[in-house]
This record gives sequence, C-alpha cells and structure tokens, in this order.
Amino acid sequence: MTYCIYLTHPNVDIDPATPVPHWDLSDKGRERLEQGLRQPWLLEIDHVISSREKKAIETGQIIASHLGMELITAPGLHENDRSSTGFLEPDEFEHVADEFFSRPAVSVRGWERALDAQSRVVAAIKQAFTTVPRGEPALFSGHGGVGTLLKCHLANNAIDRAFDQPPNVGGGCWFRFDPADLEACSASIESLKWQLIDEMALAQ
Repeated sequence: MTYCIYLTHPNVDIDPATPVPHWDLSDKGRERLEQGLRQPWLLEIDHVISSREKKAIETGQIIASHLGMELITAPGLHENDRSSTGFLEPDEFEHVADEFFSRPAVSVRGWERALDAQSRVVAAIKQAFTTVPRGEPALFSGHGGVGTLLKCHLANNAIDRAFDQPPNVGGGCWFRFDPADLEACSASIESLKWQLIDEMALAQ
C-alpha cells in the first residue's frame, strides 16, 4: 500500500495587497520547515506533490530539494476559493471560516462551498495517484482548510471544523493516511491526528 503524508504549508508573510494564493512563506515558516527536515519518516518519501499556490510550492520545494527529487505540482489541490472576499482581517476571517465549515452546502459570502472544495481535493489526490507507482510513499504539500476536508472524507465524518489543524500555530501540520481510504472512507479519525512538522514524531 502507498504511504502518504498530507502537510499544510507553515507560516506565511501576510500581505493584504497581494492575492492570498501568491503569498510567500515567512522566515519563521521556512525555519520551521528546516527543522522539519529532521523528521525520521521523511527519508521514506519517494514523491513530493504540491498545490499550485505559491506558499505550498515553496513548502514542497524545500522538501523535494532536501530529498534530491523534483517537485510535482498538481491542479485541484489549492485552498478553498475565497477570492470573492479577498483578504479578511483575522477576526472576520475566523468568523467566516467557522460558517464555511458549519454550512458546507452553502456558498458563504461567495466562497467556494466546502462540499465542492472537498470533492475537488479528493479527486485531485486520486488523480495524482495515477502517476505514483504502487507502494511508493508520497507527500502532499497543501493547505489547512482543504486538508481538514480531506481528513473528514477519509474518516467518513461530516464536515466539521473540530477536525481542523491546531489553531495559533501558523500551519505546518501533517497527518498520515492510506490512499485506499480515498475510496473506502474507513480511516479512524484518531489515526489522522495533526502533528507539527517541527516536532519530532513517528508516522505510525
């Protein structure tokens, strides 16, 4: 079975004047990733596949370069589309994000619906696996929101922000998953626990 890691990009430089998909990793984000390169499971990874948003590409590139492999970018792995509102101040963003997760069938303030974002990212990962030889571990460099939606799908759980990555850490969180659960949806939610990239742990 192919072994997978889903990793969210770490801390970014917030620039209200720049579209969110074009934000860069911050110095802190890069520092945390450098620390994460010591993860004991990382040397098992054979493929690094990234969302096409800049911060996810930067995350994936640091890891791929460390492992001496080429980064692959794939369509459909981007964060939920929030272009209707653009940048929101943190308190307002959290309020709208709460509504995004609690009303998955509704386009909250014009955002992409959670149900649609979930279907998109699951389909994108399934498509990516058509290019990964069976049994070769892959790491996906992506985003917190769609990562949470993926996690809910894998465990056959209703969409719920309770399964989001830890707050106030700036991202840089990962979980391990079995690609078979993209179809079976039989993972236990406990097995999909978010862990910090800069804290050493084994991908059990």
